[in-house]
Amino acid sequence: MAALATAGVTGLTTALPTATAGEMPPVARATGPGPCVPGKCPKPYPEPHNGTVSGRDNAVNVFVGGDYAVREAAAGAEGRAVVLGDVDVAKAPGAAQTYTVGAVPVGSRVPPDNGTPFLRVGGAVKIAAGQRLLTQDGTVNGTVSYGGALAGPGTVGPKAVRDPSAVAAYRALRDDVMAASTCYGYDHGVLRRTTGTAVNQGAATVFTGDGTSKLQVFNAPFDLTAAGGGPQEIGFQRVPATATVLVNVTNPSGEDRAVNVSASKLAGVRRERLLWNFPDAKNVRLTGSGTLEGTVLVGRRTSTVRVSVAAVNGRFFTAGSLAHESGPAAPAPGATGPVLHAYPFEGALPDCGTGPTPEADGPVRELGPDSFPFPPELLGPPVQQAVYPGLRGGAPARPPRHGQDPERHSPPMSPALAIGTLLVAAGTTLALAVLYRTRPRA
Repeated sequence: MAALATAGVTGLTTALPTATAGEMPPVARATGPGPCVPGKCPKPYPEPHNGTVSGRDNAVNVFVGGDYAVREAAAGAEGRAVVLGDVDVAKAPGAAQTYTVGAVPVGSRVPPDNGTPFLRVGGAVKIAAGQRLLTQDGTVNGTVSYGGALAGPGTVGPKAVRDPSAVAAYRALRDDVMAASTCYGYDHGVLRRTTGTAVNQGAATVFTGDGTSKLQVFNAPFDLTAAGGGPQEIGFQRVPATATVLVNVTNPSGEDRAVNVSASKLAGVRRERLLWNFPDAKNVRLTGSGTLEGTVLVGRRTSTVRVSVAAVNGRFFTAGSLAHESGPAAPAPGATGPVLHAYPFEGALPDCGTGPTPEADGPVRELGPDSFPFPPELLGPPVQQAVYPGLRGGAPARPPRHGQDPERHSPPMSPALAIGTLLVAAGTTLALAVLYRTRPRA
């Protein structure tokens, strides 16, 4: 599988038709979370603000392989969004009754070009009574392109256009998201080697790198929460300023994973080079009063991600379904809630064409228009390696049929173990032959 890059969505793929003016240009493959696609890309991206528009980005910022539900007081999703299933907006009474896609009042303020589809939906668009799905903020405006039905009684504004091929260019992306997430987490069925440690200290989870590797790989086989599921700080140390940071939040049982972010500011890593990968959890909950910085990748196609954290600053790609909500507390009258903000991913990740372990056999490719391989010698030595039973071994898994998760098998037998097994078998046979020849005769 190609490295996750090209035309602003990273290495994940599908043929693109002729683009709407202002959208990403036609390419051989639509790809996964990646850099800004002009428009006009700001350098650097500003911190979230409510000022004038900072630039224009025509990449996909939110990709959902399943359905997209908006509940409680969720406020909006900045940047272009693609949903293969249905979009269902049914917010709580008392909350602001509008959900905005493409441009939001407070964010990076880097929306797609005006007049282009800010939201593409493969299925139906369902809006509850008295509520509105909006692709407009001031002079910034786009459209909703949908392939199914437009079901009220709520409304869509400023314009919705029915297009049976609304998401045709992105159908294959769901399988590619799953394959990439699995590859980033596991190399030939074995947990990808790390360059540092992740320790949940209760009040904080601290990631400590090796101080030198261009690709910093961490494994967190636990919830990023305080005791009882409470909020905690997240910190990084000994991570080079230009390094890409890959955090695999794994769960060998394949069930739940949670992240609860406190209001403390993330330190020690750049959001544009940080990727949170959830390769095997079926239920992912992202919550907290703070901001989750960095790109989120969820690989299981039967998963549901429930997002109630105040903000996510980065690309958000899931092979499964997404519920954007605000938590169990009743919203204050007219309250605005959680937002997905548009920020690019500019990191470098393992090339999943061969499923390499980057510290050992690379290559690692820079994700961007000018891709180039990182020599393996730039990567530091591995810190640890673990094996989870029941995961696929051998070559990277082929994408499953629609609606299925990948098959899981035990890791392959190593060559050394295979040779040892044969020698033991040969020795046993020889011993039995000697015993037979030297047995007492009647």
